[in-house]
Amino acid sequence: MITFDGVSVTYADADKPAIAGVDLLVPEGELCLVVGETGSGKSTLLRCINGLVPHFTGGRLTGRVVVAGRDTADHPPRELADVVGFVGQVPQSGFVTDVVEDELAYAMESLGRRPDVMRRRVEETLDLLGLADVRDRPLLSLSAGQQQRVAIGAVLTAQPQVLVLDEPTSALDPSAAEDVLATLTRLVHDLGLTVVVAEHRLERVVQYADSVVALWPGRPVVHGAPADVLAIAPVRPPVIELAQLAQWHPLPLSVRDARRRADGLRSKLAHLPPPPRRVRPTGEVVVTARGVTAAYGDVWALRGVDVTLRAGEITALMGRNGAGKSTLLRLFAGLQVPRGGTLSLPGEHPVALVPQEPADLLWAPTVAAECADADRDSGAASGETLALLSRLAPEIEPATHPRDLSEGQRLMLCLAVMLVGRPRVVALDEPTRGLDYGAKQRLVELLRQLSGAGTSVVLATHDVELVAEVADRVVILAEGEVVADGDAGDVVTSSPAFAPQVAKVLAPLPVLTVAEARAALA
Repeated sequence: MITFDGVSVTYADADKPAIAGVDLLVPEGELCLVVGETGSGKSTLLRCINGLVPHFTGGRLTGRVVVAGRDTADHPPRELADVVGFVGQVPQSGFVTDVVEDELAYAMESLGRRPDVMRRRVEETLDLLGLADVRDRPLLSLSAGQQQRVAIGAVLTAQPQVLVLDEPTSALDPSAAEDVLATLTRLVHDLGLTVVVAEHRLERVVQYADSVVALWPGRPVVHGAPADVLAIAPVRPPVIELAQLAQWHPLPLSVRDARRRADGLRSKLAHLPPPPRRVRPTGEVVVTARGVTAAYGDVWALRGVDVTLRAGEITALMGRNGAGKSTLLRLFAGLQVPRGGTLSLPGEHPVALVPQEPADLLWAPTVAAECADADRDSGAASGETLALLSRLAPEIEPATHPRDLSEGQRLMLCLAVMLVGRPRVVALDEPTRGLDYGAKQRLVELLRQLSGAGTSVVLATHDVELVAEVADRVVILAEGEVVADGDAGDVVTSSPAFAPQVAKVLAPLPVLTVAEARAALA
């Protein structure tokens, strides 16, 4: 179905190819997972499949990409639209209408389908993706999970043979991510669709994959069975790392398979001292919310929320999409006024908010200029922001335009710009969106440094593995209300939806991460 024959792509002004010498064959009816570090070329490879590279992006492509018998060199994206459906990292950026049903019909209108065909396919897609109850809703009123399903449905109505998705679960809570992945699996097994997915949160996806493509700079592309490829890939999910620590062969891909192997490891760990945990900081209270409410028109986002943030404490806000996490961060940052209740914020060095879409805060023509502006605005020494960015994302070139960075790289740039002002409170909205495991570990180290220096850190996140690594405290929101608030280890292990992989494998032992298991064994 998809063939790459010696494909290399070099963008204008780049000193090296984004991908080089790719030979790849993806058969019909397969779910293929593409993995690799940030900047390894995953998005470039995906965009070759529907002709966005090089027809839209520019640059030079050598070799051949053939999809369903069509050479992409001879067929631009508009001539592949009936064969390949493409959903990018930010689904709402691809919406062209305002209402769910209209968005599902738009692709068919562009292809000139008959009205009766359009009506039938819209109904079929609404049922297939569980969207019938929101068919008349405005797209902007939907949760992130619903928007993701609409974006998938909008390309499915054209009945493509190939579906390509870039980070489809990055902004979704665990339950919504499972819904989307279950939908993709059903499309593969029931309709014979070929699905190619690039994803950083491998712990969510790998158990559904038929094959894995691994990209990393300076080495040939590897394509094969998931367990074989992930054993040598530059990135791997926690369950694979735990299996390698325990020397299990073959490697398990799911929590269920790992638990079946884990009796010996659990017995060994049960007779060892428990891993040391961070002592929850008891610094001064820097933010206090009492009975806070917030609304958008007639829709209530927060209902009587009580939360305090302390100096040196890392607090994770969790909950379903639409639970009110981002609204609470906006209140902390002073970007929104509460409808009711009281909110006390630090007067000096206020809350610095890094939003879900970091590009909203970036406007300079180069990374270097963005960093220089941040130095000047914050009164920092010249070069301080760029030095901080070099620690967070050493692969970013200062001369690069911010729009040419990946989602994860833009996040790191925005974080460096915000931190140079030394705020008392740092608020991060989905900070690991688009980050590979290496970049996530660098973020964890930075957050720990900020906490150690007395900065209060609050993050709204669906990344349960990040929470297990770094959070002191977890607050779970549902329908705008606080339903849980306590020590991170206690809260996440008591919830099947928010427990990390290692905790599920080793339950009931109080072990959350591979690092804790390794430390206990050592």
